[in-house]
Amino acid sequence: MNIISLLKYAISNNASDIHITVGKPPVLRVDGVLVNLEGEELSSDDTKSIVEELLSHDKLIELDKSGQVDSSYSIAEIGQFRINAFKQRGSLGVAIRVIPSRIPTIKELNLPDIIEDLAMIPRGLILVTGPAGSGKSTTLASIIDLINEQKRAHIITLEDPIEYLHKHKNCIVNQREVGMDTDSFNEALRAALRQDPDVIMVGEMRDIETMSTTLAAAETGHLVFSTLHTFGAAKTISRIIDAFPPHQQHRIRVQLSTVIEAIISQQLLPKVGGKGRVVATEIMVATPAIRNLIREGKIHQIDTSIQTGYRKGMRTMDQSLLELFSQGIISKATLLSHASNVDYVKKIVL
Repeated sequence: MNIISLLKYAISNNASDIHITVGKPPVLRVDGVLVNLEGEELSSDDTKSIVEELLSHDKLIELDKSGQVDSSYSIAEIGQFRINAFKQRGSLGVAIRVIPSRIPTIKELNLPDIIEDLAMIPRGLILVTGPAGSGKSTTLASIIDLINEQKRAHIITLEDPIEYLHKHKNCIVNQREVGMDTDSFNEALRAALRQDPDVIMVGEMRDIETMSTTLAAAETGHLVFSTLHTFGAAKTISRIIDAFPPHQQHRIRVQLSTVIEAIISQQLLPKVGGKGRVVATEIMVATPAIRNLIREGKIHQIDTSIQTGYRKGMRTMDQSLLELFSQGIISKATLLSHASNVDYVKKIVL
């Protein structure tokens, strides 16, 4: 099988992912739905050949040792791809995420205008959260690109792997890949603090050490972005605090209440008619009242503050869903199946 032709075909058909496994032809994910390609079933030799073409020698060694490996792959003038190769039932499989070559703008992603304002703040911590495949990396890339166009700053991104490639515009942009340019997020983040950054993007806060260093980076006057696989601002804040031992949690609450500026939680939903997907967002902006709730451990009250903070640019996920439904972008079935408070939503639309 010609992997280059497959990757080009995936891009031309607006696929977000490609799945390669033994016993099936390649499978594309288009608008969130798996689509089987016609052709012969792949053999173990086929998948092995594909993986060997996609991975470097060092990555193949890592795959052999650990059973799975992350990497990236690019085709000039075509696009960038995120690769996850893995062992399964004695053979190899691979999941490929398609990364568009052009970074979409915040408006093109249908993200709220408040996000453009948040990108311009000088310091603090902004988190983008949501399940895997919800578009977090794309949202972050669009924010970084806006900063790159409108500010003069030194931006450092720490990624695993690098997905979108940022050109130097008004900013200097240095992109470091975990596993290639550095051993870990935490090590790279500590080094970044000695590299005169204005903006730091941490691809993921995977452990307590990275969380701690990320908070410290925001506390010392940098604008820091990161992600978590959480859903909703309240759960995100609880996840960070609960990651630390009980005797440290009061200090973390105080520190987090000081540095947090916003939490953007998102999910991708099918559009009416099945033509594409649209992002729905919950936006929490750190008002003095919300900072106090975090400091005092009253995390359960944050949702109420978001619901009543519309004038400050905040919105709950249900408010976002209702807006998309009223605009005819998503169906009633999608609205109800993704709503947090179904009874509240039903009262409005039924």
